[in-house]
Parts: sequence; structure tokens; C-alpha cells
Amino acid sequence: MSAARNPISTDLQTKKLTCSVIVCAYNEEQLLPECLASLIVQTRPPDEIIVVNNASTDRTKAVAEAVPGVKVIDEPDKGLVRARVAGHRVSTGSLLAYIDADCRAQSTWLASAEREFHRRPSTAAVTAGYRFYDWDLWSRLLLKLYDWLVAPLTHLGLQRVFRAGAILYGGNFIVRRRALEAIGGFDPTIDFHGEDTNLGRRLINVGFVRLAPQCWVYTSARRYKALGRLQVFRLYLRNFWSEVLSHRPRDMNHKDIRYNS
Repeated sequence: MSAARNPISTDLQTKKLTCSVIVCAYNEEQLLPECLASLIVQTRPPDEIIVVNNASTDRTKAVAEAVPGVKVIDEPDKGLVRARVAGHRVSTGSLLAYIDADCRAQSTWLASAEREFHRRPSTAAVTAGYRFYDWDLWSRLLLKLYDWLVAPLTHLGLQRVFRAGAILYGGNFIVRRRALEAIGGFDPTIDFHGEDTNLGRRLINVGFVRLAPQCWVYTSARRYKALGRLQVFRLYLRNFWSEVLSHRPRDMNHKDIRYNS
């Protein structure tokens, strides 16, 4: 892709990248504080931290507002993609870092991601997997096998060989603003399942989605615990491949899982 046609090429004119971290939160009063605490102590401090209070009925908004320096906005229409759009709309950074409210970023998360963008200017997005802070050893080992072997091979084949899509972890990705806007932003017709696969598939038209293992984050296994490991695997797999092959997720509804629900 030539610099003239590349929508992210203007980012290359300066070494200065600014980063907005966006946390979309629906009824996350219990886990949000740890997420925000992990963002505040980043070795590469965020230029802004935005919490999108997405139709919460608990103390999510109050919890976020109690943290100095955090900008809180309301998105009254419930839906993950709607919340992502709202965060994008008010953000100012040239990089937009999306992290789920039940995640906790290790201290070098942003610094490692920013290095990837500087090192490989064709990068449209950086993403990485998870380490679970509340799951049993056997389950963690299975997920580690997926992150170390299955995901990289699938990602390589889809993006480099078939140009059909990419692995993108919805709870942990950093995207160039210009790349996101070049593809028309998030797809608001998707509510939950497949929204990350949809984004990764469209981003490869303007740059590369990089799997960067050093950018991992901690997350909760609450969905696996509540629904069962096999059911969640099936849900993710069928919606991933449905979005890659037919450009639409298979499941249009989802169940919200919260520890306080």
C-alpha cells in the first residue's frame, strides 16, 4: 500500500503519538476500580482515560467519577458497540486503546503497544490475549495454548495468506484513529458477538493488525464460569467464523454476566 493511498500515512510525519484509553462499562462498579488503577500507573501514561457509562443501573458512574483525571461520559443506549462509538466520538488521541472494565493492564501495556506502532508504521491496530486472574490452572493452560499456537497460526493464515480477516481481541486492542475512521468506524448493526472480528476484518484493508503477546492484560473468567467453558468456546468460534466467511455474526443476542447480577 503506497503512502499516498494509505490513510494512516499522515501519522508517520511525526513521532508523537497521543493515546486515549477508553473503558466501556455496564454495571461494572465491582471490577472497574482495579481496571482504572492499572491504567493510572502505566509507564507510558495515557493522554486521557475515558469511561463510557453504558446505561448502568449500579454505581459505575460514581465509581469512575471518584478517580481523579478520568473523564466520564454517558451512553444511555445499551450496547457494547454503541459505547465504543461514544468513546471514539469524544476522544482526542491518535491512538485509541480499548480495554474491558473487567481487565487489568500490566504496567507496560501502553508503552509496548506504542513501540509496535513506531516500529511498524503499517500497523493499523495492536492486540493481544489475556491472562486470567480468577480461573483454575487447567483452564488457564488451555487458553494459553490457544493464545500461543492456535491464534497466531489462524491470524497469519487469515491476514497474510487469504486476506480474509484477523484475530482481534475485543477487550484488549489499540487502533489508530485514522485507520478506524478510514473504514467508517465501528459497525453499529452488531451488538456484541463478532464485533471484534468485524473490526479486524475491515482494518486489514488499510493496514495490518499486529498480534503483540507482550501487550497482554489480566481479565476475568466470569463468562466461562457462568456459561461453561465449552459453551463459550462454541459461541466465540461460530461467531468468529461466521463473521469471517459471511461478514455477519451468527448470534445476535448475548447474556450479560456480572458478579453482582
